[in-house]
Amino acid sequence: MSGPRFSHVALVAKHQAPTSGPIVEQIRQFLRSKGLRVSLERQSAASADLSGYPVLDAHEIGQQCDLAVVVGGDGTMLGFAREVAPFGIPLVGINQGRLGFITDIPAEQFREALTPILDGDYETEQRSMLEGAVWREGENIFSGLALNDVVVSRGASAGMVELRIHVGEEFVANIRADGVIVASPTGSTAYALSAGGPLLHPSIAGWLMVPIASHGLSNRPIVLPDTGEVSLEIVAGRDASVNFDMQALTHVQHGDRVTVRRSQHHSLFLHPTGWSYYATLRRKLRWYEGGS
Repeated sequence: MSGPRFSHVALVAKHQAPTSGPIVEQIRQFLRSKGLRVSLERQSAASADLSGYPVLDAHEIGQQCDLAVVVGGDGTMLGFAREVAPFGIPLVGINQGRLGFITDIPAEQFREALTPILDGDYETEQRSMLEGAVWREGENIFSGLALNDVVVSRGASAGMVELRIHVGEEFVANIRADGVIVASPTGSTAYALSAGGPLLHPSIAGWLMVPIASHGLSNRPIVLPDTGEVSLEIVAGRDASVNFDMQALTHVQHGDRVTVRRSQHHSLFLHPTGWSYYATLRRKLRWYEGGS
């Protein structure tokens, strides 16, 4: 697929990872050789000990850059994607370790993969995002975005948490479990998969709700439309918490209500032409084993 070319590229790397310096510098030099203006994300530059280069924070990147190259793993991409979601900047993922679900270009192949992308030859993929909020006595006390999931879970030293769940205005269930995951299709390959949930293709307009170690064996994962709001009220359980992509964390009390709805923002990923979601699953989940 042919798309627009780029002029100002941001380079983002895993924070607190000084070993990323050499690969970030190689990519920076490569981008410069293509005639592109390159800025480093501020914390990435500090972590990789790269000084003397133009640096921007995430907000400035969203305003000034027309492409971001993210070097690291899926966790690095998740964090940055949340920060720049309001700006709609396209993202390319360069994976330093094992192949990621959303950082799908191996580091040793960045030149071969980025060359056609920079020339405007790439696949575009849009991923939906979740918007979560915590309500206490009618007041919004916390909110955040998530690309993968919003998770309500029990405290580290406590027993199960009991949640009263509504979808829209309709009561669905009371669930006693270690927690409940509300995941996007992107998040169906993350915590929800470990908890026994199904895979959702990214093009499906739905959410996945998965109980974590439910007390009742009849409480099964369910796929929900993404047009309404999912509400999880804390009925019982001490030290419960809610987090967004396993990052932003806040403690919740009895009577608090966690709501999840589709965000107006989305993440835009660019892939090399010929990229396939199924091929990514096949490699990551080793579905080729035993095949001819």
